[in-house]
Amino acid sequence: MDRRGTALDGRGLGAPPSWHGLGPGGRGTLAVVSFTATALIIYAIFSSGFGRLPRAAIRAPEPLPAPAPAPVQPPAAGSVAVPGPAETVAVVADGFWLTYLPGGLVRTGGDGTGARFASAAGGFVEAQVTRGTVAADLARFLSRIKVRDARATTVRGRPAVAGRHPAGGRLIAWLERPGTAMSIRVSDSLGGELLALAASVRAPVGD
Repeated sequence: MDRRGTALDGRGLGAPPSWHGLGPGGRGTLAVVSFTATALIIYAIFSSGFGRLPRAAIRAPEPLPAPAPAPVQPPAAGSVAVPGPAETVAVVADGFWLTYLPGGLVRTGGDGTGARFASAAGGFVEAQVTRGTVAADLARFLSRIKVRDARATTVRGRPAVAGRHPAGGRLIAWLERPGTAMSIRVSDSLGGELLALAASVRAPVGD
């Protein structure tokens, strides 16, 4: 064979082309094609979900339990309840009323001439209106109720007597006008409120 045939036989028929046999342009083209093919293969693998756990296999976190409310402690045995605010108006009878009444007292009785207010702790206030000849003057009125350990005082500028009631507790009595008198009796526990109660009394207009 000629020299050209010998060169071809020396390279070997059917052998794959060598990387070094390509020119610079061919090698660059081959590198771009290889990189693109690799990127497409990787994208296809991850898009198919390969290597990821199924969604149902991932357990959702358990919800945190709600905090339990703090227990309410009952009041200690023997504790004393705090009384409510003082009432502003407490009707006595016959047009008379009190504009002050110690807190914790509620009306528990009375008739057309008076009223009684009491508390759960045992304190009480009794207010009584007296009309007629027995209340013609203060001396006659006081002889009827018999105040013990009496001492003179005043109620809204009117002469009055304060002392102890024959049945117990503190008492104050005065004449609103001739023919109309009033007395207030309180338990010993409310003795310090006696003068304030008497000063809060309001009578009908013109009485």
